[in-house]
Amino acid sequence: MAVKKSELYSSLWKSCDQLRGGMDASQYKDYVLVLLFVKYVSDKYAGRDDSVIVIPEGGSFQDMVKLKGSKHIGEGMDVVIANLAKANELTGIIDVASFNDPEKLGSSPKDRVDRLTALVGIFQGEGLDFSRNRADGDDILGDAYEYLMQHFATESGKSKGQFYTPSEVSRVMAKVIGIEHATKSTQTVYDPTCGSGSLLVKAADEAPVELSIYGQEMDNATYALARMNMILHGYNTHEIQKGNTLADPKFLNEAGGLKTHDFVVANPPFSVKAWSNGVDTTHDPFERFTGYGVPPVKNGDYAFLLHIVRSLNGTGRGAVVLPHGVLFRGNAEADIRRNLVQRGYLKGIIGLPPNLFYGTGIPACLLVLDKAGAADRQGIFMMDASKGFLKDGPKNRLREQDIHRIVDMFGELREEPGYARMVPYEEIERNGYNLNIPRYVEAQGGEVQQDLDAHLRGAFQRPTRQRWRRTGRCARRCTMRCWDRATGRAT
Repeated sequence: MAVKKSELYSSLWKSCDQLRGGMDASQYKDYVLVLLFVKYVSDKYAGRDDSVIVIPEGGSFQDMVKLKGSKHIGEGMDVVIANLAKANELTGIIDVASFNDPEKLGSSPKDRVDRLTALVGIFQGEGLDFSRNRADGDDILGDAYEYLMQHFATESGKSKGQFYTPSEVSRVMAKVIGIEHATKSTQTVYDPTCGSGSLLVKAADEAPVELSIYGQEMDNATYALARMNMILHGYNTHEIQKGNTLADPKFLNEAGGLKTHDFVVANPPFSVKAWSNGVDTTHDPFERFTGYGVPPVKNGDYAFLLHIVRSLNGTGRGAVVLPHGVLFRGNAEADIRRNLVQRGYLKGIIGLPPNLFYGTGIPACLLVLDKAGAADRQGIFMMDASKGFLKDGPKNRLREQDIHRIVDMFGELREEPGYARMVPYEEIERNGYNLNIPRYVEAQGGEVQQDLDAHLRGAFQRPTRQRWRRTGRCARRCTMRCWDRATGRAT
């Protein structure tokens, strides 16, 4: 009998309630998800000789149950987790948070004992018995993992939600790069800024064969999440490395260059100002800027994009989430954009609804890369999907109908007035290689107004009052189309 999703979600959220008051919501994952991991692997693999996870003596969930009510429960839980980590080379991954921390779990010894006893008791319930879970129900746990991450991201605010890519967006990204057409287990999928690994998992889930998974993440806590996420989803052919992807990429070929992949997906941090720290921008040994130009020193959007372009093999396909500013900003970015377009690598641009992501409220876009058809490409398929969404609490999310519409139309390169069209290179060249979607896809009922300050100053800048000239030109003289309040027309 499979574990019911509703019962699983309810139990896990009750465990979060036990932790409230002592720590920030962003820290719940450090405790709840580790317990989830220990319970799952203990139920699935204890006593098995052929398991991918070794459950050592003194390293199982049942050893935690024996500690209920003990005044040493916090210290004992730390020991259990440390034993499990050591037996599976997961030290520094699952043993980061201490269950004996008085600042987070209660300064009173009795309070800590009661809280941890209740916490273990929640995971001990019959509804969370994974030993009885059918093999084809294993994804239930992965779904629960992402469900909890989504709630953590929502409660943690903008600065703490960057480790999570909404699953609806992840599905769109996987589908528009055609990962469902993968045919060999030797094919690879890579995420250079993998966060919790949820985007990689969703992409790999779409493939009919088990792909080799590669990911790199700089933040230690989210790197740990990614490692656990891969194990919970049963992806044994994965390599997740920790480090700064731009300054110290971990996946290299025999010649010391970047390893190339069949598929790449990424949701890098927007407009990073210190991206060049540790990067040799003059003589980049990985040749990421050769033939394109060096991105501006205080904005890393194109640095990540060029890293992705260089990481695709000769027939590779990729999708990356970036702010709309990459489509129209000038100077060095304009030169890079022109060079990228001229090589034919940019297959399509999809404008997404605002407020989808937990790290920023401004609208983002998907850039779809495809090296396979670059030589014969005659234009770029542009889509304005910014109107299709459902309001869901403080955030927006894509509905199933929105996902299907985006994926189907992109897959067929099907044009629709006010929504999508194939834009020939000649038209893009006439517009100075400005790729701002409203220049080419006229919005029905008027063009969408954009927050210019957010685009030009960076994704996390608090917007200031926009200034307008009655001539219809934006006061900042950017190349973006704007709505002129004086004339009521787009400029």
